Amino acid sequence: MAINADKPTRWKSDIAQSVDCYNDWFMKFAPKAYRDTRVETTQQVESALEKTNNLKDISPSMLHENPSVLPILRMSTAPPIARDRLIGLAGISPHLVKCMELDCKIPPKTEASKVNEELKRIGDAIMKLADKDIFTWLETEKRPAQEEINRAATIVADRLCGAVADPIIRNAQEKRQLSLIKEWLERREYTYISAGEGLKFNAMQPGTFAFHLNVPVKLEGGETQINIPIDVAVMPLSSKPGDLPLLIEAKSAGNFTNVNKRRKEEAIKVAQLRRNYGKDVRFILFLCGYFDSGYLGYEAAEGIDWVWEHRIDDLAEFGV
Repeated sequence: MAINADKPTRWKSDIAQSVDCYNDWFMKFAPKAYRDTRVETTQQVESALEKTNNLKDISPSMLHENPSVLPILRMSTAPPIARDRLIGLAGISPHLVKCMELDCKIPPKTEASKVNEELKRIGDAIMKLADKDIFTWLETEKRPAQEEINRAATIVADRLCGAVADPIIRNAQEKRQLSLIKEWLERREYTYISAGEGLKFNAMQPGTFAFHLNVPVKLEGGETQINIPIDVAVMPLSSKPGDLPLLIEAKSAGNFTNVNKRRKEEAIKVAQLRRNYGKDVRFILFLCGYFDSGYLGYEAAEGIDWVWEHRIDDLAEFGV
């Protein structure tokens, strides 16, 4: 029997409360997360400016010695350019750029002359697009004042912070949601167990729960096996031998657009679980934030129910 999926008359009220719940948390947490990230990122930009002689030296040798400055350089142009856009503009190897940005190194097996040529192309592209409204000294021979350098570093840091802060906020929200579930379960005398090696989701003891548990499934055809990550697995106190735990996916969202882009993910996950373990698999969502009626209707049509964070006691309706 569904708990929330079959009650569309109260979806509108729940959506409004869920948005308020997320926004209240965001206003308390996000400013600090952004400030902390902004301070750290500004320091990184100032360091990069020092290494590049305030953007006057983007030579192959400088890039070779300091590959990690590349993301900062991309945000120093007008307009700021994405990684793939730089690859296209400069006509360079995606492998080189990804190694520089993700691994902070130059690919060791690439021919030196080719690396130097591509690094020169990167420097040429950055200098051609450099934002001279920020780096005002590039059109003069004057050395920039410290105040000008600080201002430029802050602007570039702001451009970088959006990409850097979002994962921090996402991870913090997930951690908070799991903490709420943990507190709720432990008040009801459930015991937390580590999802370490050897723990099987279909062999959990009654009254236990685990986080980030991998559930093995075979894809269609039966030849390939993958692990499906489950945020929370709860084996109800009243479970009998052979019962499966309640599987919970913790989800939060700061806007309506992204959730509707990704709503198929849960449906695919449920289909794989049920194909492998039968129709008795129980999989629900734990929601906080911007989940509109379009998203809810899609999940309900796929046989997926949910619990709202602002009404966490609904978990009891699922037998836990």
